[in-house]
Amino acid sequence: MFDLKELERAHAIVGQAVPATPAHAWPLLAQRLGTEVVVKHENHTPIGAFKVRGGLVYLERLKRERPNIPGIISATRGNHGQSLAFAASRHGVPAVIYVPRGNSVEKNRAMKAFGAELVEHGEDFQAAAEEAQRRAQFTGLHMVPSFHPDLVLGVATYALELFRTAPDLDVLYVPIGQGSGISGCIMARDLLGLKTEIVGVQSTEAPSYALSFAAGKIVTTKTSNTLADGLATRIPDADAFALIRKGASRIVQVTDDEVAAAIRAYWTDTHNLAEGAGAAALAAALREKTKLSGKRVGLVLSGGNIDFDLFKRWVMADAPPQRVVA
Repeated sequence: MFDLKELERAHAIVGQAVPATPAHAWPLLAQRLGTEVVVKHENHTPIGAFKVRGGLVYLERLKRERPNIPGIISATRGNHGQSLAFAASRHGVPAVIYVPRGNSVEKNRAMKAFGAELVEHGEDFQAAAEEAQRRAQFTGLHMVPSFHPDLVLGVATYALELFRTAPDLDVLYVPIGQGSGISGCIMARDLLGLKTEIVGVQSTEAPSYALSFAAGKIVTTKTSNTLADGLATRIPDADAFALIRKGASRIVQVTDDEVAAAIRAYWTDTHNLAEGAGAAALAAALREKTKLSGKRVGLVLSGGNIDFDLFKRWVMADAPPQRVVA
């Protein structure tokens, strides 16, 4: 898909807008997991998620090769759309983003704030994506897919940063939505010649990649009703699946309750706010805690864009009361 020189160039492109994000070893998380742990904080980018890297690399090439592009169009549950809106605004390119009805209010507001025209359509991501594709065909707008080599190249820059900071990770847990993040991690690991085991994470309510991984072929699901919207994928991308099947060791499924507990753990142990997909890696590591003793574990905190209402309903409702000491 790309080589190390291309990845280095992509990192320079991303670096013009996104400083390297931190990778911290949090002692309270280490106590919770019973082993060493390093968190890659992609919640610290200008859009609060790792996707911004892919959008920047994709738009840089698109604008360079097609300087008169009339605009772009895509579909998203939020972070992909924010990424494209952010990058398009830097290049002066109009962006139209389709989202399903009932999408994250805060993510919708952010996409509009970055300059995108937002259109609500359908009941899930797949319906929104299909409508965006239809509109692209008769408007001349460039359709940006959810998975593309340039998107993978862009998001792989966070893995490059992480592996150069912590090349001795034994295992890295990565959430899977459309597959660009874990694909980037696999590519970066292999290009650097490292042996880190990469484990994908999906929701039990949206397990299309996990089912496909187990079956050895593409398996789709009829629904993707997880509250972790960044994991809500019904139809795996064939190219992403091929790379994941070759480069990941396994895919762990986590429940929404486990994700909510991981969000609480991130807040209490690190004072970082994670969205559902962002906490999925920690949820999976906690599920596999007995396997991790003596290992150095990496967790991708892929984003922090959780709606406040969802945070209150999903997370704070189960939080124990805090005792105030005078």
